Order: sequence, then C-alpha cells, then structure tokens
Amino acid sequence: MNTEFYLRVLKILKRIPPGRVATYGQIALYAGNPRAARQVAWILHSSSEKENLPWQRVINQQGFISLRPGAGFEYQQALLLAEGVLSDHSGKIDLHRYLWKPKKLL
Repeated sequence: MNTEFYLRVLKILKRIPPGRVATYGQIALYAGNPRAARQVAWILHSSSEKENLPWQRVINQQGFISLRPGAGFEYQQALLLAEGVLSDHSGKIDLHRYLWKPKKLL
C-alpha cells in the first residue's frame, strides 16, 4: 500500500467530526485516489484500534451502514446514534443531513 495515501487517509478520517458521516469513496477521493474505496475500508479494518480512528462515521455511498446485522451493524448504529446520527431500521442514514462536507481538506 502507498504510505503517502495511507497517511492522508488517516488524517482525513481523524477530521470527521462527531455527528457527521463520510463515505469510503469520499475519503478515497479526498486522499487523492477516487478509485480506492476498498483500500479505505482495509485501512479502517486494520488500523482503527491502533490509530484511534472514528470508524463508525464511515458508511457506504448509498448512505447505509456496511456491516451486517449480528456482525457489528448494531454497534455501529448505536455509536452513531450516541453522536446524534439517526438511521432507520436498515441502517440508512440521510446523507443530505449528516454527510461531512469539509470546507478545507488537508
């Protein structure tokens, strides 16, 4: 993996404020590789704990929590709710209301 991309992704992830969400693709785009959404997912999977990343704030491009019920879905939904991010029973989040739109990037 490109170390520079990895470091940019970490910086971007750490900037997502409580009460907002970002998509995997959005983060990849901001980090300089719009086709690297899966790499962003891998970074979250492998580095969230050691880097203290707000993994719960990252969702898919349709606005859904990507984790499956019984495999982290409920936990992510609860963490987001605690930050004020509402979702329906299927994990759909209103992107018009909660999508993070930074005024300035790195």
